[in-house]
Amino acid sequence: MTSPPAPCDVLTLGETMVALRGSGPLKLGGSMDVSVAGAESNVAIGLSRLGHTVRWAGAVGDDEAGELVLRTLRAEGVDVTAATRDPRAPTGLVLFEPRLPDVTRVHYYRAGSAGSRLAPDAVEAAFATARPPRVLHLTGITPALGPSAAEACRRALRLAREHGTQVCLDVNFRSRLWSPEQAATELREWLPYVDVLIASDDELPLCLPSGTTENGLIERGVREVVVKLGADGATVHTAEGELHSPAREVRAVDAVGAGDAFVAGYLSALLDGADVQDRLARAVTTGAFAVATPGDWEGAPTRAELGLLGAGGGTVVR
Repeated sequence: MTSPPAPCDVLTLGETMVALRGSGPLKLGGSMDVSVAGAESNVAIGLSRLGHTVRWAGAVGDDEAGELVLRTLRAEGVDVTAATRDPRAPTGLVLFEPRLPDVTRVHYYRAGSAGSRLAPDAVEAAFATARPPRVLHLTGITPALGPSAAEACRRALRLAREHGTQVCLDVNFRSRLWSPEQAATELREWLPYVDVLIASDDELPLCLPSGTTENGLIERGVREVVVKLGADGATVHTAEGELHSPAREVRAVDAVGAGDAFVAGYLSALLDGADVQDRLARAVTTGAFAVATPGDWEGAPTRAELGLLGAGGGTVVR
């Protein structure tokens, strides 16, 4: 008989793909670095490095690409016991094409992938623990992948409500996966379940019913509305008011994954019981680490490294 999975701080689900990162225009060929990428697993890795227990309940193909995904997540301390292998669909693929110093094009190959076929039953298994997860983290990417993945998210929201689990939603709109109208229709249905809503300032309108503001979401039961403002930092809206934090100053290398690192920092401080100001401070710090390092998740800091951004330029840590 299979033992139930161990308790965890955070449960997340979504698609993680094999990632190929080129050094220039894709049409010119050349070598590519191989890694993995996925918004939810980026957050999972970020939280794990900060000392939290995280379970990723995604689906990969029964292929070598899927093994790379699972091996990478296990190596980063993420629990993948709730992950599934789909023998009838491949692991998804994403290509990163740096086109200008500050412009990267992303090409997805995820139609019909294992991640798009994530089954609701996998979510049931992920919740089958003696102690439910403290936080369920979802993004607006997963429901855009296909009907089964969307239903898996809805099932997770209902289970979170039944188990008293907090829900964090990062809107993470992807125009290549669905339209703004489709995203708004789906995500607005989720709002009654959401405790913490995170969105960039251009994504937030997708969750705002006509004529409402961030305060309108608070009045409808969302406890915290966190608005990511990129180089301008971030703002949190709660029933107590509004709080802003500027971004940390770093030399930007790669903006990909910065939003996921921000979420990991925010949730980490939330799990630690920190107040809103400290949650924002940790979030902009982890986001800065991501911006300063190439890759989706590779620059995510450990807890011991959080203070490194305060060191002066040219500092050598011996």
